[in-house]
Amino acid sequence: MKLLILGAAMAAMTLDGSAAVAMQDAREGGTGASSANGERAASYFHRKLDNASAYIPPQCYTKTEDGKGGVHNPCFACHTESQRPNFINDPDLQLEYAFSEDPRVNPWGNLFKDRRQAISAISDEDIVKYIRTGNYFDKAGGIALADRLKDLPADWDYNHNGEWDGFIPDVGFNFDEQGFDRDADGRYTGWRSFAYYPFVGTFWPANGSTDDVLIRLPRAMMLDAAGSFDLNVYKVNLAVVEAMIRERRVDIEPVDEAGLGGVDLDKDGKIGTASSVAYDWAPREQRFMWYVGKAHEMQQNARLHLAAGLFPEGTEFVHTVRYIDFDDRGQVRLSPRIKELRYARKRQWLSYASLRANADKEFKEKRDFPNRLRTVRGDNERGVSNGQGWTYAAFIEDAGGDLRPQTYEEMVFCVGCHGGVGATRDGIFSFGRRLGKEAFQRGWYHWSQKSLKGVADPLRADGQREYTAYLQANKAGDEFRSNTEILHRYFDPAGKPDQDRLREMQQDISRLLWPSPQRAMQLNKAYRLIVEEQSFVQGRDPVIQPLANVHRQLDEGQQTGVLTPLPAGTLVD
Repeated sequence: MKLLILGAAMAAMTLDGSAAVAMQDAREGGTGASSANGERAASYFHRKLDNASAYIPPQCYTKTEDGKGGVHNPCFACHTESQRPNFINDPDLQLEYAFSEDPRVNPWGNLFKDRRQAISAISDEDIVKYIRTGNYFDKAGGIALADRLKDLPADWDYNHNGEWDGFIPDVGFNFDEQGFDRDADGRYTGWRSFAYYPFVGTFWPANGSTDDVLIRLPRAMMLDAAGSFDLNVYKVNLAVVEAMIRERRVDIEPVDEAGLGGVDLDKDGKIGTASSVAYDWAPREQRFMWYVGKAHEMQQNARLHLAAGLFPEGTEFVHTVRYIDFDDRGQVRLSPRIKELRYARKRQWLSYASLRANADKEFKEKRDFPNRLRTVRGDNERGVSNGQGWTYAAFIEDAGGDLRPQTYEEMVFCVGCHGGVGATRDGIFSFGRRLGKEAFQRGWYHWSQKSLKGVADPLRADGQREYTAYLQANKAGDEFRSNTEILHRYFDPAGKPDQDRLREMQQDISRLLWPSPQRAMQLNKAYRLIVEEQSFVQGRDPVIQPLANVHRQLDEGQQTGVLTPLPAGTLVD
């Protein structure tokens, strides 16, 4: 249950959402034309939301009480006691569907479509051929979408200036033994891939998609003090950022601290060889952390910032969402075809004080105007703001399978989770879940280099295993409790977990996270139908048949049946 009604205060807006966007749409001439099948065609100049609460995800409408008197709690994964400077703090949303008036009617129509007949009409051979036909690179090896953006279609050009003003894809998907990406000429792109524990529930491959995540720090953090590219400097700065996000020591390959400007990285009181970046940050007690190289100078001059729980301004992430493919050994792998290419950039540094003030304003606004919906700033070119310094943008498949920009409404979908729940660190889910030094390539690798097979169920600081705790609290493997494979594999008919299966999974999470080939093909086909319809504004979850465990409408103040909030826990692996 995600409230995610962050309101105009978080977005630094004062107009009511629907009124403000309607006024903007009228000025920009948005048509909102509908396609022949009744779904809205992609219109890049249209900024009036058909679904005014598009930032509240479908999972928030889950029925947490079943017909046998049982209570299921998938909500704790997102809605939890947050770590500062995330001041959302929303474990109360485990207890109540605290929606404003309009969103109480479920707007996600794709959850209730019966696609079984249409799925059966698609052969396995056809869907396998489709997902294995890449749509990122062209036949010459170039990035197809980047070329398309250079010759910008007029109906993609939001501000009509003849240029694409947003992110232009530049990932080479050519990773070395340290996870660094190279372009077609072998040059570093700055992107670095990392392996991570998939977030619980929806983001497991068993529930519909594979994915990957890459990080890139601003250019200055790749340069030595003289301004030349230095890979060691970049690796150390990545470790410093990770130490600040996770607020703990991060192991690195041994480096000479003197050669990095005399920064005492391991905090041992001397300048020597460091094998870790120690976390020791308490500015009020005169304990500081420092970047190295050019970034050190910029930090000293307040042109680049550092604080626990925050990424430096200019940080970027790329996240691809893909179909479920299998290799010759039966292991799940990323499909060559990309469903979505998602991008995030931290465009503005906000201090703790600013973030706290925004959270306080949001609390007051929700109290004073309980039915006011959030206004999201942005457009289809430059992306949308989460109100916390980040811009999110994305591309998605068109009806033929090529990547196109997402519309304003399609991108508003991203904002709630990335700016309105207690579980994130600075709006990001993945980086704080990165695999550590005991993993392959110290956790710096792409899933195309190694799958998650053999990875153990992550340990939380409270001693519980994360995926085990989720299964026990939710009594299912997805929010909708529609994944019958996981239900049959891990629970008896009474809903009691199978302890033997849980112990096996704790040694290898792929046993839980990977679907059977048969289920994978059905999920791939279901999503392909959404692509053909271009009905993303009705929901993106690959639903095979109408979901039973989802509310179509909620009452004001309706309770979930959960009596005591559960902690999400912090990973220590």
